[in-house]
Amino acid sequence: MDAGKVLGILGRTGSGKTTMARLVCRLYDPQGGSISYNNHDSKELELSQLQTRIAYVTQDVQLFQASVRDNLTFFRGDVSDERLLTLIDEMGLESWYKGLSHGLDTVLQSGGKGLSAGEGQLLAFLRAFLRNPAIVILDEASSRLDPATEVLIEKAVTRLLKGRTGIIIAHRLKTLDRVDDILILDDGHAVEGGTRLELLEKKDSLFNHLLKKGLEEVMV
Repeated sequence: MDAGKVLGILGRTGSGKTTMARLVCRLYDPQGGSISYNNHDSKELELSQLQTRIAYVTQDVQLFQASVRDNLTFFRGDVSDERLLTLIDEMGLESWYKGLSHGLDTVLQSGGKGLSAGEGQLLAFLRAFLRNPAIVILDEASSRLDPATEVLIEKAVTRLLKGRTGIIIAHRLKTLDRVDDILILDDGHAVEGGTRLELLEKKDSLFNHLLKKGLEEVMV
């Protein structure tokens, strides 16, 4: 996969999508085969260095009973408010920020109580942007979002992926418009892969079948 490209991973529940994402993050090592970054085997790289270059944004966002500031920085004291506000502006989240009762001092509840799923995702994107990763892995939220939050999510994803290598575990057809390559998994195996345009032109491709049947219907 070329740097700066976005890969969309599709597959039914249990097909291995999350496992692949965790292998890329090196949360564990492959039992067979290898994963390489710039022609270097992942096992040869310092784990801490590798994981600082990868941001993995999941549907399950862990939040603490603490301020928005502390939730974004993980209680680091070396990140200025100016830096956080600049990130919020760069991510196009000014309207979301203005809705916070006490700005960065707004206290969130443990487990994200009081926040919508979309708002939790926005915080996760800001955390990822703060790290300035080279690779972004996004497990797209499948829950229904209100239209206003969905617009913010789309803008945040676009800005987060700009100039970075992306891997998106896709749950919606709309998401596939932003990917360059497609990989379809089944029972832990890759059953189809190629550029999105190549698979679209191949009338008998599994990808075209999924588009016709409806991704949300077939992939559950």
